Amino acid sequence: MRKYAHAAAVTLTAAVIASAAKAQAPQGGITAYEDARIIVGDGRAIENGTLVVDGTRLTQVGRTIDVRVPATARRVSLAGKTVMPTLIDTHTHLSHSREALTKDLLHRAYFGVSAVMSLGQDTGELLPMRDETIPGAARYFSAGRAITTPEPGCNMTPYWITTEPEGRKAVRELVAEKVDIIKIVVDTWWGRYKKMSPELYAALIDEAHQHGMRVTAHIRDLEDAKGLIRAKVDAFAHGVRSSDVDEEAIALYRSDPKLVVVPTLPNRGVRLDLSWLRDSVPSALMAQLDAVNTDKPDVQAAFWIQARNLGRVAAAGVRIALGTDANTSWAPHNQMADMVLAGMTPMQVIVAATRNSAEFLHMDDAGTLAPGKVADFIVLDANPLDEITNTRRIAAVYLHGALLDRRLGWGGGVPGHSQLCTP
Repeated sequence: MRKYAHAAAVTLTAAVIASAAKAQAPQGGITAYEDARIIVGDGRAIENGTLVVDGTRLTQVGRTIDVRVPATARRVSLAGKTVMPTLIDTHTHLSHSREALTKDLLHRAYFGVSAVMSLGQDTGELLPMRDETIPGAARYFSAGRAITTPEPGCNMTPYWITTEPEGRKAVRELVAEKVDIIKIVVDTWWGRYKKMSPELYAALIDEAHQHGMRVTAHIRDLEDAKGLIRAKVDAFAHGVRSSDVDEEAIALYRSDPKLVVVPTLPNRGVRLDLSWLRDSVPSALMAQLDAVNTDKPDVQAAFWIQARNLGRVAAAGVRIALGTDANTSWAPHNQMADMVLAGMTPMQVIVAATRNSAEFLHMDDAGTLAPGKVADFIVLDANPLDEITNTRRIAAVYLHGALLDRRLGWGGGVPGHSQLCTP
């Protein structure tokens, strides 16, 4: 969880949102984007490559010498640039009104994020927005309401359950709302509450699987991770945070090739270089960010426990996806840098943030740059395979084949507490 002070996002007016929609009108006809380095999203990179886009879809992706560009195509030179798929954030906590949620999704697109999943704090009235296409905005997925044991004094949105029948009923209600995944919370929140028992979470997982739904678990402790894998959980919304993982845990992670880990690494606890944001956010917001950008020795150990665990789990071949656990539009870029610091290669991190995350959200039309996929891609001024922070050097963002007008939205608020329950 991000340990920064919370501040409200700067408001985008309705007129700006309307302007963004107008600016995101699809490009008509066929366009060839030529002579770029193409990071496909599946572990491959193509030097001197070309993308051909027809309307909203990619029709050709390959080496420039191999691609047959139609004579009527518009040609755009991307010589010296790098192209990669847009990012997908599978663990966020978004705003709770239609207007604010729309702004969140527009802000994500500004930073090259084309889809997000809000994990556990969404009430039913927002869920229909998942079926809407908001021009110039990221796509929205949701777990609806999380399921947890009672947490008096904490967030009231999740289901509070104490018995198996209550839990199964909550799962069925979420299934009826057609949520994208079921989220459960297995945590005492630093000893404040009674943790969900193995018998109870096993019942929730069983009920979800009976209805063809997957379950992701908020965890903290090593033994809970082991128990949840034995109970056939589908994903973890966090890595283990209590201690270093042991060999038994690694063997359990590896025992289920479908298991997905979304590490959501926390604040490093060190002062960061925020200069890359100065051209994207107002000076007043930049001052707020600078004010909380300090060394925090008390949280550094927590970061390194989770970083070591991510490094070990990734090295074991466990599938990793991207998540930030924050309502911060630029957070995926920070998270990717932290994942490299944990021991993953830049290519592995990009695959996690694109293909793996798309597959986790069942986005068959996204995640890689391949014929038939939606033309969602980022044009970068430098190669992130050389340095992962080059994902921040965005020259252009394309969503559904249309160039996003990034002048219309600077990109969001500041990091805040993203937990379901905060002390």
